[in-house]
Amino acid sequence: MPAPSSAPASTKRRFYLRWPFALAVAAVIGYGVAVAMHWDDRGLLWVKERFESSAERIESVWLPDYLVDIDAKPLPGMDDDEASDLSFNPQTRTLFAVMGKNPFLVELTLDGDVLRKIPLVGWENPEGLAVLENGLIAIVDERNHDLTLVKVDASTSTLNHDDFPSYDLGKSVKSNKGFEAIAWDPMRQRLIIGEERPPRLFTWSTDGRGPLKGDKQLLPSDELDLRNLSALAVDPRTGHLLVLSADSNMLLELDEKGEQVSFMTLLGAFNGLGSRVPRAEGVTMDDQGNLYMVSEPALFYRFKKH
Repeated sequence: MPAPSSAPASTKRRFYLRWPFALAVAAVIGYGVAVAMHWDDRGLLWVKERFESSAERIESVWLPDYLVDIDAKPLPGMDDDEASDLSFNPQTRTLFAVMGKNPFLVELTLDGDVLRKIPLVGWENPEGLAVLENGLIAIVDERNHDLTLVKVDASTSTLNHDDFPSYDLGKSVKSNKGFEAIAWDPMRQRLIIGEERPPRLFTWSTDGRGPLKGDKQLLPSDELDLRNLSALAVDPRTGHLLVLSADSNMLLELDEKGEQVSFMTLLGAFNGLGSRVPRAEGVTMDDQGNLYMVSEPALFYRFKKH
């Protein structure tokens, strides 16, 4: 039986010529993805984390020590509502989440069980909320480019936009990637407001009990090397800022100087997650240091420090 013929020499030459080119293309693509995802920056921060002392870790949130204990719990009947943000209420020890597609607030237990829904009448696309003092809640509407301060108590059944004071946030660099994150910073008596893309931070002074003072101010930060900014939270114990990015699959901790301290990767197998958080849109932290997150379409997560 004749031996099988070998490939023609010209075919071999073409293969050997194309192989280095394919490797080069793959390397360029890989580098582009790494830059886009800021893996180089995360790598440097990961190395920096290894050298942090025990005292420095104790004085921070320290996200690497968190493990999920409620993983992707569905919020019943809300698949079409798009969970957009989450905030802890220390007075009631409950959570408030905002739904952006069909605007309403939902109050949740710390286990992610639904207590009530409060329709938001007159809002177009509420994307961020922050619980302040004495039942005051700030709601950011990305489409209306405004911030509204509403009052919520145990008897509240609906909220009308026109019944409450609103503040113009101004146009953003990209109209469909505007202001959508907000957090209350009680230590510094201010709201922190986040613009989605390009990620930028602003502050607005308030005592948390009444109207905002002055105008919003740009908060310089060279550490927001994220693809987008989805949500913000302030740790009430340390005052450190948590910055959530859905596109980067990342939660980043910044200290009082705006410098990176630690991070959490929202991919499967990291921090105990069974699978990737589909699109993380809201984050908050309670006064015990427990971390809560919501993802589109309507998934609830809780992380505890170990």
